[in-house]
Amino acid sequence: MFRTLLIANRGEIACRTARTARRLGITTVAVYSTADADALHVKTADRAIMIGAPPARDSYLNIPRIIEAARCSGADAIHPGYGFLSENPTFAEACTQAGVVFVGPPPSAMRAMGSKSAAKTLMEKSGVPLLPGYHGDRQGAAFLADQANRIGYPLMIKAVSGGGGRGMRVVSHTGEFSSALDAARQEAASAFGDDRVLLERYLVHPRHIEVQVFADRHGNAVHLFERDCSVQRRHQKVIEEAPAPGLDEDRRAAMGRAAVAAARAVGYEGAGTVEFVANSDGFYFLEMNTRLQVEHPVTEMITGFDLVEWQLRVAAGEPLPVGQAAIRIDGHAIEARIYAEDPKHDFAPSIGRLALFRTPEPSADIRIDTGFATGDVVSVHYDAMLAKLICRGATRDEALLTMGRALTGTDVVGVASNLDLLGRIVAHPDFIAGGVDTGFIARYADTLLGSQRDPPIEVLAAAALCVLTDEAETAAAEAAASVDPWSPWHARDHWWLNAVFERELPFTADGSPMPIKVRGDGLGWQLTMGDQRFTAKAKRTSDGRMDIVLGDVRERVSAMHVADTVTIRRNGETWRLQLADPIAAAAEEDDAGGRLIAPIPGQVTQVAAEPGMAVVRGQVMVVLEAMKTVFRLTAPADGIVATVSCQVGDSVVEGQLLVGFAEGDFPASPE
Repeated sequence: MFRTLLIANRGEIACRTARTARRLGITTVAVYSTADADALHVKTADRAIMIGAPPARDSYLNIPRIIEAARCSGADAIHPGYGFLSENPTFAEACTQAGVVFVGPPPSAMRAMGSKSAAKTLMEKSGVPLLPGYHGDRQGAAFLADQANRIGYPLMIKAVSGGGGRGMRVVSHTGEFSSALDAARQEAASAFGDDRVLLERYLVHPRHIEVQVFADRHGNAVHLFERDCSVQRRHQKVIEEAPAPGLDEDRRAAMGRAAVAAARAVGYEGAGTVEFVANSDGFYFLEMNTRLQVEHPVTEMITGFDLVEWQLRVAAGEPLPVGQAAIRIDGHAIEARIYAEDPKHDFAPSIGRLALFRTPEPSADIRIDTGFATGDVVSVHYDAMLAKLICRGATRDEALLTMGRALTGTDVVGVASNLDLLGRIVAHPDFIAGGVDTGFIARYADTLLGSQRDPPIEVLAAAALCVLTDEAETAAAEAAASVDPWSPWHARDHWWLNAVFERELPFTADGSPMPIKVRGDGLGWQLTMGDQRFTAKAKRTSDGRMDIVLGDVRERVSAMHVADTVTIRRNGETWRLQLADPIAAAAEEDDAGGRLIAPIPGQVTQVAAEPGMAVVRGQVMVVLEAMKTVFRLTAPADGIVATVSCQVGDSVVEGQLLVGFAEGDFPASPE
């Protein structure tokens, strides 16, 4: 076994890989960019080496710097995690040339499966089922349009070198093909440096089912059953589970055999995942990922095997620990990906400091894989995933119940998150019934992504009590630190001599006023919300949550006040109420018109606007890329461009002016 392992990655997968390495007695070496100097994966490693600036190309994709870090740390193996260089055959070859073991498949296998078109040709020869399509070298637009007509609609355009949902477009009819092809090529070129695409028939209501495979250099190959990854947004997975609900044993066995055949066809070694789309008629090869998948924990939870340990042992030349007959399904596991993003605003990534990141206590049935902790910063430079929450049960129903409770016990404050969406998904009747398809989120968007109802009285009261409690605690701390802590002039406890304290807290929720009148006499509070009045009190608990008493009812909520926002999490729902300075808000509103501003930090990849240009509503002005997502900022009304304050390659911050208009009111509108 290896003595020292360098982990060429960041975030939760770096932390998770290090955990297994430490258990095996292997010294761990982390690498990090300057943006990640205080990251959890750096703090938990035995040693950490800085490898470059925040952009991935200067650090986590910088092969010479990573190889040099391995040399100077004495690492005898490199684990690439997932993403970044994990499926880069040039990197694997560089490791070999440096005398360091690459924990992954041979470069030849990565090349064979790295090109989606070449992989499909190989799978066709190996008898693995394929969808009708075109995956050849001719890439002329007219030729591809002819191929699309031959295949038939609907069809999918996919980047040949793609992954993670980028460079993909669903085309419903021939009139959409040209624009969809241009968009897919642009996104593919930006993400992968390769604008080649393939075409294939699009199944209208498919399930996305993948099979975990493992092989060694001694000729052994096995599968560890399947995972259902059908709950997706933007072709990216949100919830995964194992085994796939409702999959019969014959189909399960057939998919396992096909996956192992795919691995053997390329002389595979190590961990890999063969992805299929499936419907009632059959299953069809999608692609093979030549690395460990994000969702591998659900397989670990139902088989009892540590897949990172298997990777290390296979890379060290050992045979697979067990044969196919010894691999069995025990129970059911579900994984939810917690992202720093705003589902209500087209899943826009959210960045900033995590004022609070609280997860349930791990147990035999609850696992949390994360690279973040309270106080950490979610950066614009990397993926927006905060953590993976994995829950197991003896049955799927038990796993669902555990997941529901675990999500309710999770708090994210400081950035937007998809926690509420995850809670709605696992509580949705169709998901509970099992076997949903990849259109699930889009089909039930009104339910899953619809506007939040107005905050109930209990949430408004909790917000007010949070502010009042925090003010009282701050006053107590200041008094304790003063020269004369008993001086009434140091007190800020809302007590006035011979008077009753009265105040209005001008909350807003999604722009709607929600004022709360507060009355206190030093003994308690009276809260007036609309035409309702309650006596109320609150107390912080040892875990930082808050017990509130409203009238005769007591309940526990999560409540936190950061800057001008109070975040309340109650019964699995998150509410963010603003307590803004009305003078500052009015000034900001006066200055908002006639501008197109950056909705999030990112890099400008395209500028279509020019001074003096006449534009119409919906016309793309600027294209931003941030956190692996492309944002097309459009003019929401007709007008004239007055100024352009950005150019291709610029890194911009949230709120930065990009385009000025001669007339009209133009807030940024991501397409």
